[in-house]
Amino acid sequence: MSFRTNPDRILENIDRARSRDDGGLRAGSDRQASGRELDTAVPEVDATTPERMKRIFAALERSYTSCAQSAALGPLAHRFQAVGDVNEHRAVGDVSVSIRWLDHDRNDDFGMSPFEIVPNDLVEARKATKTTRPDVNALRVLRHRLRTGVQEAWQKVEPRVRDALRDRADMGHVEVQVTMDLRPVEF
Repeated sequence: MSFRTNPDRILENIDRARSRDDGGLRAGSDRQASGRELDTAVPEVDATTPERMKRIFAALERSYTSCAQSAALGPLAHRFQAVGDVNEHRAVGDVSVSIRWLDHDRNDDFGMSPFEIVPNDLVEARKATKTTRPDVNALRVLRHRLRTGVQEAWQKVEPRVRDALRDRADMGHVEVQVTMDLRPVEF
């Protein structure tokens, strides 16, 4: 048998690659994708609250976009792409939004939204993309979960952001970070 058709060698190479991924320098670091945006444009002193809120939300959108386009989302999808092939294999994770008020003594505002991915999600993504490439389908599922997670986390953190605007905490530099963390669940 040749190397391509020998099942023992194929499985041995897969096991070697998995152990390299699990024990390598990147162990644990390929569980997260994040995007960070620093807004240094200080609003005018007479800026209204909706204008100041738009500034924070625009930084959140830029942070979300950089997270969705980051190179770290690819390894997340690669790590997760075989979920549809394994029966009853699921993954859980969370999307977090962190807002730091750098020029104010106010604590960071943090919102988190948990999510779960099941094999049926990949089947639905396969129908939408009309491709069987698991990396494309996994990226589609992860980006959808990221988008809905950011929206839910923003709804949780928005009242605290409004309080920060009342305290004038946004009259300085503001940093917004969006992070997606993905963990496999095994029964």
